Amino acid sequence: MPTTVSAAARRGFLIALASFLVAGAAAFFTPAAQAQSNLPEFADLAERVGPAVVNIRTTERRAARGNGMPEMDEDMLEFFRRFGLPIPNQPGPRGQRPQPDGEPQQRGVGSGFILSADGYVMTNAHVIDGADEVFVTLADKREFKARVIGSDRRSDVALVKIDAAGLPSVRTGDVNRLRVGEWVIAIGSPFGLENTVTAGIVSAKARDTGEFLPLIQTDVAINPGNSGGPLINMRGEVVGINSQIYSRSGGYMGISFAIPIDEATRVAEQLKTTGRVSRGRIGVSIDQVTKEVAESIGLGKPTGALVRSVEAGGPAENAGVEPGDIITRFDGKTVEKSGDLPRIVGAVKPGSKATLQVFRRGAYKDLSVVVAEVEPDRARRTAEAETKPHATTTTLGIGVSDLTEAQKRELKLKNGVRVEVAEGAAARAGLREDDVILSIDNTEITSAKQFESVVAKLDKSRAVTALVRRGDTVNFLIIRPAR
Repeated sequence: MPTTVSAAARRGFLIALASFLVAGAAAFFTPAAQAQSNLPEFADLAERVGPAVVNIRTTERRAARGNGMPEMDEDMLEFFRRFGLPIPNQPGPRGQRPQPDGEPQQRGVGSGFILSADGYVMTNAHVIDGADEVFVTLADKREFKARVIGSDRRSDVALVKIDAAGLPSVRTGDVNRLRVGEWVIAIGSPFGLENTVTAGIVSAKARDTGEFLPLIQTDVAINPGNSGGPLINMRGEVVGINSQIYSRSGGYMGISFAIPIDEATRVAEQLKTTGRVSRGRIGVSIDQVTKEVAESIGLGKPTGALVRSVEAGGPAENAGVEPGDIITRFDGKTVEKSGDLPRIVGAVKPGSKATLQVFRRGAYKDLSVVVAEVEPDRARRTAEAETKPHATTTTLGIGVSDLTEAQKRELKLKNGVRVEVAEGAAARAGLREDDVILSIDNTEITSAKQFESVVAKLDKSRAVTALVRRGDTVNFLIIRPAR
């Protein structure tokens, strides 16, 4: 017969089950469990940092076109049409007329953030570039006309000042602690929509998209108007300035870039002190070191910056740097890749003496250099072609001739031979007539006769590394035997 359960037993079982479920739910909804199951909380961050983020509006005075309408870029016109926005300074639905010639006209909007309570504001240089007037609007809607302290196009950092005191300001963070995958938020004015908060993660660090800056890549939504606003970590610290986006449409496509705040702060300090930024330079043109070249010349791993050319009379030439050298250290800092060198040198005060380490023909060498100041691009000279002497072709398919004394003076070279013939393996490697061969497998070439002797002793079954100068630059070519 089936077992009969009493009503009292059933009630006891149900009470026990209910108690178990209540206890489980209580455990699940503890703060610790919620913290593990929920996404990060951004509201407190936005509340804490938001008051220090500002909207920046710029104006400029410019003449109107013959038809009375101001000039506007066609891409910008298309943007306003696509989003159904009123076109600035164009007749509106009620027939508003554009401002007369010479009157201030709105140029653009951007974002910024307050660095200190006495009114210093940081933004992007491109936000205020070309503006006649700059206006800063605080989160509490107060508006101030700002004075431009200075801007630096190379880093895209600008500093402006408003006459106010007791302002909310941001805290800056340590970029070195920033980790790929870490949550960050941006606050700014995309399309003029003030105090807009977006969130994402750090996608990568030290992206080489600028000459002097290793940018922070994120997937935080950034759009026109966000430029100059802060990138904020989960501790409420500013770690970057939102500056660029990668886009084929003009709008956000999932990749944005920010200027690291430590780099930006160094620029801002110089702007505040002198109104301009001073950077060091040594006068070299550089390139990356490939794995193949590093192995073939005995460097081991692809590290450092390959010197392709040296500026005549510049700091590097005076220090003894030669084309084909690989700069591996500068001022005590390791040059991991070619993009590191401009940033390391740029941070050194002009006039300072620094030690640089080069790898040359299988050995390391320390040189002392006096750092100069970055100047506008200089004109570069190319040696004139001269009459070609007779050349004998070697087993590599290369025919060379000695450089004349006039050619050496013109090219600023002590040694090397001119290529007159490049056939077979040499041609496949990219060697051309009029190239100058400076070394073969780390052996410096001093004459055509010595070149032929060196080549005659090479193992014909293995690849040969040649350091070649073309015009004002040098590069390594790998000449492989035919198989």
